Amino acid sequence: MELTAKKQTYLGLFLVSLASLMQEILLLRIFSVTMWYHFAFMAVSIAMFGMTLGAVIVYIFPKIFTNDRVKHHLALSSLFFSISILVSFLVYLKIPFDPSKASIGLLPDFLNLTLIYVTVSIPFIFSGIAVCLILTKFNKQVSSLYAADLIGAAGGCILLVYILNIFTGPTVILVIAFIASLAAIFFSMDTQGAHSKIIRNFAIICALFFLFGAVLNTTSKTPWLELTWVKGSNEAEKIKVIYEKWNSFSRITVDGDKNLEVSPFGWGLSPVYPADKKIKQLWLLIDANAGTPLTSFSGDLNDVDFLKYDIINSAHYLRGNADVLAIGSGGGRDVLSALVFNQKSVVGVEINKNIIDVTNKVFGDFTGHLDKNPKVTFVNDEARSHISRSENKFDIIQASLIDTWAATSAGAFALTENSLYTIEAWKTFLNHLNPRGILTFSRWYFRDDPAEIYRLTSLAASSLKQLGVENPRDNIIILRRMGVENNPALPDGVGTILVAKDPFSEVDLKNIEDLAKKMQFEIVLSPKNTIDPNFAVIASGKNLDLSNFSLNIRPPTDDTPFFFNMLKIKDIFNKNLREQGRVSFNMKAVAVVGILLIITFVLSLVFIVSPLLIRTVSETKLSVAAPFIIYFSSIGLGFMMVEISQMQRLNIFLGHPVYSLSVLLFALLLSGGIGSYLTKKINKDNVINSAPKRITALILSLIIFGGLTPYITQIFQSSNSATRIIISAATLFILGIFMGMAFPIGMKIAGFKSPNLTPLLWGVNGAMSVFASVLAVAVSLAFSISAAFWLGVIFYVIALLSLFLLKEIRQKYWVT
Repeated sequence: MELTAKKQTYLGLFLVSLASLMQEILLLRIFSVTMWYHFAFMAVSIAMFGMTLGAVIVYIFPKIFTNDRVKHHLALSSLFFSISILVSFLVYLKIPFDPSKASIGLLPDFLNLTLIYVTVSIPFIFSGIAVCLILTKFNKQVSSLYAADLIGAAGGCILLVYILNIFTGPTVILVIAFIASLAAIFFSMDTQGAHSKIIRNFAIICALFFLFGAVLNTTSKTPWLELTWVKGSNEAEKIKVIYEKWNSFSRITVDGDKNLEVSPFGWGLSPVYPADKKIKQLWLLIDANAGTPLTSFSGDLNDVDFLKYDIINSAHYLRGNADVLAIGSGGGRDVLSALVFNQKSVVGVEINKNIIDVTNKVFGDFTGHLDKNPKVTFVNDEARSHISRSENKFDIIQASLIDTWAATSAGAFALTENSLYTIEAWKTFLNHLNPRGILTFSRWYFRDDPAEIYRLTSLAASSLKQLGVENPRDNIIILRRMGVENNPALPDGVGTILVAKDPFSEVDLKNIEDLAKKMQFEIVLSPKNTIDPNFAVIASGKNLDLSNFSLNIRPPTDDTPFFFNMLKIKDIFNKNLREQGRVSFNMKAVAVVGILLIITFVLSLVFIVSPLLIRTVSETKLSVAAPFIIYFSSIGLGFMMVEISQMQRLNIFLGHPVYSLSVLLFALLLSGGIGSYLTKKINKDNVINSAPKRITALILSLIIFGGLTPYITQIFQSSNSATRIIISAATLFILGIFMGMAFPIGMKIAGFKSPNLTPLLWGVNGAMSVFASVLAVAVSLAFSISAAFWLGVIFYVIALLSLFLLKEIRQKYWVT
């Protein structure tokens, strides 16, 4: 019985793919909130694992998924997909997982993480069954169906961006379940019988339930579906959230009491500040972790003079009447600091529009409407991108503990702040300073091993060296204030580095010494003295072997932009090196890659590879299956390695994390769909001739664009957003067209030679994609983003070579 896909099948597939991609990226966002950013990227692995397991089920139970029952199973699996989206999410919310304690050596947390992995993958199993059935049972239409699959996923990218600007993450779960139930309705319309009618009616009931639930969750003062277990504790018991807003790259909350007077918050507040002085302030959290204060301001600068006592504002004592730019203005604290020091002007650049709106609109009466001050300008943009395009120069560029720990939708450790801590970024900042200008960054200073400040120093020295400064140390000053929360006994402190475009003068050094004495700060490093010889060595900027340090303090580049992930791959089992005070979780981030590699390997081996091999060995000669297994494994590995690495590269280039969804992933998936559609006319007679040529063209395009991308991004870094978007989309579009051809071409060859293998090959492709989603991160962290990309190219070369294992292709191309 030969199956034909009607328009209802195309619509159903489009909606299943759209919902699956939305669910995958939404989980990435939710994981970033409830766990840590370094767990977020496993959402990609989870989605692929589930969909691949769905394909395995189709393959190992052929008597259930017969051709005459395919359309029935499409409707049923889509219905289960919609229901399991909500059910699995409810179960996930109840799993007691504390990400701060997660370790390879802690069995309970390891098991809970595995439980999360399995639970959340369940919806994708059902969507995987549906997609696999369509792409393996409708052989003659596989090109156009695969195109509908990818175009649906591309549509999910765009839709999620806009929906998350309207609803909270939990509410979007209901919206996605609603979309999945619509898919079940369309599939059920293309099949007959009493069972199909029952499925259709039940799908309609589910759709109405999800829709009503989403409306109720949005309009109610007490939502019935919301996050509970956040960062290892019950959020409702920990803080009182008075405002919440989501978008595609963050969830922000505001908590506190507007009328309560408290001690002023200071990153590194001087111990000489009067302890009895109180202010009113609220706290704004990004993804339930990274915070920025909202300070009550009536217009009287004397009320906020505590800002003069914070170590992060030391640069203001050296440069008066200055034009200031604050990177990551957040709740307006650095902007307010510039006003307290009576600086000439201040530009606050904030990447998150929701934060600007909270500061100046929602809580504008509380914060004093800083945006209305004639000296102040707020800009909604990524700071590096904005500065690189700016024609203005500044006397002070300030970044105060800029970190969001919010994973972008690019996943793979793609933090929004990664692009601020690279040599290329710092050269841009330094080039936008006036001759006596100062670049100042502040980070945590861990007493026993101040790795973050070591790395900032390495970054400063290397950047200055590349700008032609012979002795970088003359241009660097580092101060520290030990003991956060006014407790000197704590191992954490705050370090502030001042990097000048020109060498600091004797007057500057005298002023810093006076400031340190007055405020009881410590001068860690100056052109004259140091309290830690390591800083003197690093600041020299000489070609030193920094590998001797226990952690990776090499200066990050755009190709290795992981400033916070300093634990070396070889040391992931070394608990002592993972201790870095308040940011120890960053050291554990690399260990998490190891944990997830183990989980994905074991689960893939047990639930995917083993069942596939058992049935294949029993029914098919290995010599027949081997070329196809190698081919589909290679393109699965290659696609993910190229996708993740190119998105990481271009995400830094574009600047704003929302583009990783609305431009990068959309362009790649849409072009992949077009590429698949272009293989529609390839038939049994010409596929043998066409396959090697098209895969060769793919490899050549990868080599050309992979090699050119770093140069293109460098040339157009200072171009306007529209130009950068067009260039990024064009680069991915061309690659996507060729990559989109690889899968349907392979399926056509397999369909003609061994049609019983097609579900197996879909499963193998998915299993390797699961593994590659983690492997790409590991390679990027251990080596570079470029290394991950070129490894992907190598896998495509292996795919090409595997085609010549087929007798027909060897004969066609005279290969013996």
